[in-house]
Amino acid sequence: MKKIRLPFLLIFISNLLSAQNKSDIIQFDNSLNQFYNVRDFNISKDGNEAFFTIQSPNQEISQLVCIKKENNKWSKPELLPFCDSYMYLEPFLSFNNNRLFFVSNRPLNDSISTKKDFDIWYVERNNKEDAWSDPINIGDPINSELDEFYPSVSKNNNLYFTMVSPKGFGKDDIYFCKWEGDKYSSPVLLNENINSPGYEFNAFISEKEDFIIFSKYKEEDGQGSGDLYISKKDGNGTWKKATNLGTPINTEYMEYCPFYDEKNQILYFTSKRNDLKPRKFNTISDFNKYINESNNGLSKIYRASFKIE
Repeated sequence: MKKIRLPFLLIFISNLLSAQNKSDIIQFDNSLNQFYNVRDFNISKDGNEAFFTIQSPNQEISQLVCIKKENNKWSKPELLPFCDSYMYLEPFLSFNNNRLFFVSNRPLNDSISTKKDFDIWYVERNNKEDAWSDPINIGDPINSELDEFYPSVSKNNNLYFTMVSPKGFGKDDIYFCKWEGDKYSSPVLLNENINSPGYEFNAFISEKEDFIIFSKYKEEDGQGSGDLYISKKDGNGTWKKATNLGTPINTEYMEYCPFYDEKNQILYFTSKRNDLKPRKFNTISDFNKYINESNNGLSKIYRASFKIE
C-alpha cells in the first residue's frame, strides 16, 4: 500500500475525530425520515430557521423545504412557495439571512415552458417575517450555457460554486466569483490544491473565507466513495492542499453537501451511509420503523461536533 505523508492539519483533524465514535454522528432530526431523500442542509445564524432539499427516490423530483424552530422544537416542514414543477435544490442563506440562493432548471421567465440548464437563482425578503420575492436568475457572468451548482456565499458576498466546464481541471470543479459592490466578477477556477482531474463539488465557504469544506470523489486517500475534505489559506491567501476529514465523518458511502455552523462548531452534511443489519421483526410497524429511521443508504442529513482551528 502506498504510504501517504499527512500534513499537520490532517493529523490535527484525525486526532480530533479519533475521540468521536460513530454514535457521535447523528441524524439531524427524525422527523425528516418521512422523506425518501433529504440533502443540502442550511441553517440561519440564529439557529431558528433551516432549509434543505427533498427528492423522490430517483431524484427526478426536487423541491426546497423550510422548517422553523418554535419553543425549541422544529416545525412541520413546508415547501417554499415559489417551487413548481421544475427542479429546485441546494439552498444557501446569505449572512444577513435575507437572500436565499438555490439552483434550478426553471426557465428564465414564466412565458417559457421548456426547462433550462441548471442555473443559480435567489429570492429576497426584508426580514424573516416577510414573504420571499419571486425567483431572480443571478445572470452573467456566473450563469452560462453550462450547469452551475451549489452556491455558497461568504460574509462579504463572495460566491463559490460548482461548474462542469471544458476549461476546468477535470469533471466537476469549484469556482469563485468576487462581489464588487454591485456585481460579480467573472468566475475564477480555484487552484490545484482544491481542484483536480477528478470530481470536486459541493463547496461550503466560511464566513471569512479562511477555510473551505467540499467533496471529492474516489480519491486515493478516501474511504471509497465521495468524501469531505477541508482546505485553509496560507499567509498569502493561497489555498493549501486539501485534506480528508477522515472517519467517522467519512465512510465507504457517499458524503457530500457540507454546511458548517461556525458559532456552535457543528458540521452538517449529507450522507448515504448504511448500517442496516438483518434481524427478526415482530410486526410490520417494527419493520417500517427500523428501515425508515436507521442509516439506510438513502441520503439523510447528519450532524457532528467539529472544531476547526
